[in-house]
Amino acid sequence: MLALSTAQAERIKDLASIQGVRANQLIGYGLVVGLDGSGDQVRQTPFTQQSLTNMLSQLGVTVPQGTNMQVKNVAAAMVTARLPAFAQPGQTVDVVVSSMGNAKSLRGGTLLMTPMKGANGQVYAIAQGNLLVGGAGASAGGSSVQVNQLNGGIISNGAIIERSVPTTYARDGIVNLELNTTDFGAAQSMVAALNTRFGANTATALDGRVVQLRGPQDPAAQAAFLSQVENLQVSLPPARAKVVINARTGSVVMNRTVTIDEAAIAYGNLSVVISQEAQVNQPDTPFGGGQTVVTQNTQIEMKSDKGGVQRVRTSANLADVVKALNALGATPQDLLSILQNLKSAGALRADLEII
Repeated sequence: MLALSTAQAERIKDLASIQGVRANQLIGYGLVVGLDGSGDQVRQTPFTQQSLTNMLSQLGVTVPQGTNMQVKNVAAAMVTARLPAFAQPGQTVDVVVSSMGNAKSLRGGTLLMTPMKGANGQVYAIAQGNLLVGGAGASAGGSSVQVNQLNGGIISNGAIIERSVPTTYARDGIVNLELNTTDFGAAQSMVAALNTRFGANTATALDGRVVQLRGPQDPAAQAAFLSQVENLQVSLPPARAKVVINARTGSVVMNRTVTIDEAAIAYGNLSVVISQEAQVNQPDTPFGGGQTVVTQNTQIEMKSDKGGVQRVRTSANLADVVKALNALGATPQDLLSILQNLKSAGALRADLEII
């Protein structure tokens, strides 16, 4: 029993986060140079030429007005990053660079100095560096091949933080823990574990998502206190039964609390096959003045598999559910409809989520 309880326990740091300790999104607009002729086409992306002209003017290079620069080695890009909590000036973060014009590839490019701004419009970091593009491609003679995406890449440690964001997570020793999901049972289990470890009235559940802690008021002791809180093991109640269906890929994922009541299922498949074949009709005589004509011969065939009534017995655990569904012999696409119908009939004891 002790081993089973330990296996089901999780750390508080995996279940909740400290209110106020959060990352911030940063965004910037910059130019990627050094491309091998795969940059933006100026006629379709005039903002690239305008940005290049403005950058050159800041560097002391004057471009005559009306000059049509045919620069194929430059691409306009959006740069995004996440500013972690407690990040200090001088530290670095990764940035993601994405083309916003019609550049064919950013491979081999270098991002020029790009200010990274927050939601308030202030600059918090400066990004610059060589791009790492995971894709590859080649083209010749009108044919091309490409692996993965070529119009986006990352720069590891590509942005230097210039300004920190003040982070306040404790007021008079009061700290709030926010659960990753709303669950009153998990909140009460967390409160019980915290009060057992640190004393009565240390933790209080405000609702199904927020647990309030009363910690030390000394800022020097708060870090040590929260470190112990995050590593505390909490035994959780069984999760709510849920089945997640991805209608685009046909995948079905269910947790271990899903059960099925006894039911009868009938299903069948209807498939339509359309084939088209080109036929060449030539004149009977070579010099009769006729013409060779190409006609399309289309054939349509419909196949209907025999549907059968299958009995599904009541299941008590996930293994029984998988065994019962596999016994149907249904395809993944059929399984999507079967689970929906089981839910409508009241035989599926789980929440059904379709994404």
